[in-house]
Amino acid sequence: MKRTYEGRGNRLDVALSRDGEISRSRAAALIREGRAAVNGRTEDKPSFKAPAGSIITLDVPEAKPPRAEAQDIPLEILYQDAHLAVVVKPCGMVVHPAAGNADGTLVNALLFHLDSLSGIGGEMRPGIVHRLDKDTSGLMLAAKDDKTHEALSCQLADRKMEKHYRAVVSGRMRESEGVIEKPIGRSRTDRKKMAVDENGRWARTEWKVLREYPDRTLLDVHIVTGRTHQIRVHMASIGHPVLGDPLYGHRNMPKADRLMLHAYSLEFTHPATGERMRFTAECPFGNE
Repeated sequence: MKRTYEGRGNRLDVALSRDGEISRSRAAALIREGRAAVNGRTEDKPSFKAPAGSIITLDVPEAKPPRAEAQDIPLEILYQDAHLAVVVKPCGMVVHPAAGNADGTLVNALLFHLDSLSGIGGEMRPGIVHRLDKDTSGLMLAAKDDKTHEALSCQLADRKMEKHYRAVVSGRMRESEGVIEKPIGRSRTDRKKMAVDENGRWARTEWKVLREYPDRTLLDVHIVTGRTHQIRVHMASIGHPVLGDPLYGHRNMPKADRLMLHAYSLEFTHPATGERMRFTAECPFGNE
C-alpha cells in the first residue's frame, strides 16, 4: 500500500512517523528495505533529510495474519488417506483461528494430527473445505493438497456433496416432513445474525421427523444450499428454533445444555479415486 508524505527538511524516519500511523522504528525498518522514495528516488537511510516541499512515498506491505500453530488437541479422525481426512468436530470448538480465538481450534488440531494440509484456505484456514458453527458438532472434511481442495470445493458449490444433520427443535411438527425454501441474508438490525430476507440468497432446507417428544422433535435435516446459520434461521422462521440456540431461539422453548445441532452424515465423491463415499458420526444427543 502506497502512502504519500511531504518533506519538511527533517530526517526521513521522522517524516514518515509524523502522523502516528506507523512508529519511527517501523518507518526506519521499511526505509532500510528500500521501500521509501524522495521525489521518485529510493532512499534507504533513515537519517536522510528530505528537503522541504519534497514528495515522499512509502510502500507499506499488507499485514499478514500469524500462521496457525499445531497443537496436541484430541481429535476423532474417522478416515484419512494421502488426499483428505474426515474428522468429527466437537461442540464448542471453533473451526479456524480468528480474532478472539487464536488457538484451540480445529485447524490447530489438524496441523498436529495430519501430515499435510492444502494451502488454498491461507495460513489461518489450511485444509478447510467447509465450515461448521462453533457450537455445532459433527463431520468435517479436510483436504491435504490443493488439487483435492479445489475438487471438493467444486462438489460443494455444485451441490454434489450431500450433508444431513440431526437437530432437536422446539415443539412438535404438524407434518412428518417438509421443505423450507426462503432466501437468507445478513440481518439488518443485528450484524451478528442472519435472517430470512427477500433480497438474500436462495436457500433450501429439507427436514423429516425422526422422533417426537412432548415438547420437542428430533429431525433429520438435509441442506441443499449451505448458507451461514441456514438450519438455525430456517427452523426459527417456521416457529421451531433449534434448542440451545442463543441467537435464534426464544425464552419459552425447552432448555438444552448445548446447541442441539449435529452434522450427522456426509457423502461425496473422492477426487482421486472417483469412489462415492459416505460417513456418519453418532449423534451425541439423540437417535431415531
